[in-house]
Amino acid sequence: SPSLYLVKRVRDEAHRFAIEYHRSLRGKAMTASVLDDVPGVGPKRRKAIVRHFGSVKRLRSATVDEIAEVPGVPRQIAEDIHAVLAQWGNSTQ
Repeated sequence: SPSLYLVKRVRDEAHRFAIEYHRSLRGKAMTASVLDDVPGVGPKRRKAIVRHFGSVKRLRSATVDEIAEVPGVPRQIAEDIHAVLAQWGNSTQ
């Protein structure tokens, strides 16, 4: 009947909306980074840093000088990154 069809469509749309919302949350959580907490590190610098080091483990073991070698990362921001990574490491252990 038309009324049941309408209820079915409303239900399907509500489910679709909820699924898309949860997918977007999950996607944001998966792309979240400890570098998001560092002032001066936006998407371009974050991408360059991740490409340069390849993993969080390698980045965490890097010195300030090694972080500053990444193109587009000035020494002050490298120091900030190093400090945030040191704090992050202490809070997760």
